[in-house]
Parts: sequence; C-alpha cells; structure tokens
Amino acid sequence: MFEVLSHVDPNAVGPRLGRLSITGRREFETPNFFALTSRGVIPHLTPDVIAAHTRVGGVHIALEDFIERAVTGTPPIMNCPGSSPLHTFTALPKALPTLLAPRRTPAVSAPNGNSNTAISIFTSTGFQVLSNKSYLSYIEKLQPDIAIALADVPYGTLPGTKRIAKMGDRTQEWLSQLLNEKRKEQVVFAPVLPIDFLDQSEYLNSIADDLADEVSGLAFYDSNLLPDIPATTAITDLPRLSLDEPSSPRQILRQISLGMDILTIPFVGFATDAGIALTFRFPRPLSTHAATSKGVGALQLGVDMWPAVHSTSVDPLDTSCTCYTCTSHHRAYVQHLLSAKEMLGWVLLQIHNHHILSEFFSSIRKSIKDGSFEADCEEFAKVYESEMPEKSGQGPRVRGYHFKSEGPGEPKKNKAAWGNLGSDDQEVDSDLVPDETADESDAKGFAGRMEA
Repeated sequence: MFEVLSHVDPNAVGPRLGRLSITGRREFETPNFFALTSRGVIPHLTPDVIAAHTRVGGVHIALEDFIERAVTGTPPIMNCPGSSPLHTFTALPKALPTLLAPRRTPAVSAPNGNSNTAISIFTSTGFQVLSNKSYLSYIEKLQPDIAIALADVPYGTLPGTKRIAKMGDRTQEWLSQLLNEKRKEQVVFAPVLPIDFLDQSEYLNSIADDLADEVSGLAFYDSNLLPDIPATTAITDLPRLSLDEPSSPRQILRQISLGMDILTIPFVGFATDAGIALTFRFPRPLSTHAATSKGVGALQLGVDMWPAVHSTSVDPLDTSCTCYTCTSHHRAYVQHLLSAKEMLGWVLLQIHNHHILSEFFSSIRKSIKDGSFEADCEEFAKVYESEMPEKSGQGPRVRGYHFKSEGPGEPKKNKAAWGNLGSDDQEVDSDLVPDETADESDAKGFAGRMEA
C-alpha cells in the first residue's frame, strides 16, 4: 500500500518521499494533502469540478457529518447501495481515495467527556454519543478506503493525570476491536494521541510489536510526537497522516520536515471563505509579486479580494498561476462576485487555492528529491510572511452545524438578511437597496420601498 521512495536518513527524523497505492483508486506521491469535506463535499466544489480542476490526493470525511439525532430509522447514508457506498452517496470521483474519521477537522469541543465505550460527537442536530460498536458498523457498511480508529481525544481541554492514563487504554481497546472485526481488505490507520510519548508508550509499543502487520498507517493528532517514534520499530515505514491542523505554510513545512506524509489543511477553506486568493510558492515566487503594504520585506501569502481596488483590475489572481480561475477570469470579476455575494466567487477562489496548494506540495517533493529542502525552507521563511492575511470582508453564510457558541454574548455568525419593514425606528439593511442610505430608504416608507 505505501512505499517509502527516499529519505535523507532512515535512522533520523526528516522529510521523505513516498507513494500511496489503494486498490481501485488513483495512486499519489507524498508528501501530499487530503482535502477536508463538509458532509462529504469539498466546500464550494461539485464533483465534476473536483475531477476537472483539482489535483487533491484524497478526501477526509467525518462520520459525524452524516449522523443525526433521529428517534427512529437510520441515517440515509446507511441505505446507500453499491460496492463503495461512500463514493455513491457523496458522488465523488471514483479515482479519489476516501478517508473516514469519527470527527471533523477541526472538531467542535464537546461539553461531555468520552466514556469507556463511546465518544461525544457534534452532529447537525446537536451533540450525541458514538459508541465504538456503532462506529465499526458504519465502517463495515460505508467501506471507506481508509478508516481511522476511534481515539479518546479531549478536544479543547487539557487532560489530567488520571484521564491521560485512560486515554491510551481506551484507544488501544477500540483499535483492537476494529482490527478484529473489520473486513480483510479494510485499510486502518491507528491514532496517535496528543499526549506525551511516554504516556502512551504501552499503546504504541503494542502496535509496533503485535499489530504492525494489521495496521496500515498512523494518524497523528500532534505532529510534535513524530521525533519520539523509535526508528527501529516496524511502524516507521507506515504512512503518517497529520490531523494537527497547520495554520500556515510554514507549519506545513515543519510537519514535513519531521517526516509527515499526508496532511489535512483547514486554512485553505478558511482563506477561500474569507475571500483570500493564495499566492505563495515554494521556495520563492515564480514571478515578481506586488510588495506588501509595508513597502519592503516579506511578501504576503495571499491577496484579499474584497477591497474595491480590485474592481477595475484585469489581472489574474496570480500572474504565474495556470489554474482555471486565473486563465479564464480576472480580479475585477471575482471581486464583483464577492461583492454581489454570488456563490461562483467562492467557487473560483476554491479552485485557485487548491491549485496553489497542489503546486506547493509538488515543489516540496521536488525539493526533497533534489536534496535542497532545508535550504529551500529557510528561503521561504525569508521571502514570505509567517501568517495568513487578515479577513476584511464577509464570507458566505456559515452553516450552523459547523460552529458552536463558546460563551455568553457571542455575536451571531449570520446577520439578519432582512430588516423589519414598516417600523419607523428600524434601520433597514443596506443590502436591500445598494444605491441609497438607510435614512433615504426609511423616508420612503413601506410603499415607497416596495415600489423601488
């Protein structure tokens, strides 16, 4: 399934090249990334667009997206027919590998902790419990190409000493149950918990000594643990998946420098929703980029497309980019779509941003092959800023099951689309009539507004 093609030193931590092959799916070279999905869909991209205009290695799908709190019946996805129900239900391209995890990345913190037999998940209808027994039944039915075993991960909280002792034991038990009951051809990645290596050494040693032939990969919730994995164990040649949520390209490079093979990258979707077109290249720009507002110094990692300065620009999002968006449209058009809140604006940005990320990983693989990865990382750090640009405009309407209120007084994610028409003291949303002020609109009264 996974072949390590080359690495700097097999006995030391460092970047490496590999190839992941899954029966019936498109093989891909690593380091690479899996695109994150929402209810089985890469946000803003339809399956035909994914096939025609992206080069993602695979997709990360969260089971909690498909489970709903129903009194009777089963989730619709469990009634999906075919040899690959997950592909059938999501309509994803057949060549694209699927990875099923219990929770989203990033996951919403649950108010209740996990138990010896189940974890808390956040569904579209609220929090509920997912038992390991149920999770195994979902894996058996959905037949994902890769399944991540259930893990006792305390999202959003720091576990105490007693809790840490339970985490390894629970995760080891859940993994053993999955390996004992899975189909023979089912690929399973064992989770590596976000706690110190010594606190889960017994669990990891059991994988290396007893389960190395049954486990097909490792899923790290904390990439900093990679250097602690002994190079003498059988699990060092397994593919390594990161669920560590890097927030910038520099963090991607750091994870790869530790030997990570496959990454999940939430900031790509965040940038698209914020109206930001990514422009970074590795290790340096392919052409001259506009300087940042600081004048001289590091270049920005992306361009905010909300400012009106782009409304008359016929330049592509990135002059050196060959994606569909940059070869077919210009900045003025994308800026107009965002201002008009047309969904196509975010579609074009998502196509571009995933293309930039694919090119980024392709350059990384070439750099590792040429033996210049360390020097190229240093150059990248000098050329580009360390963090993504700040969001300035309003993104698309968020879906409620993506978010959870974290405290009192938190503002609503979505502001009201319409004002209270007919009330003299109610300010009408300016989006109703773009070319007039709220006071002018109020002066017309209800009939005047309807006539306008």
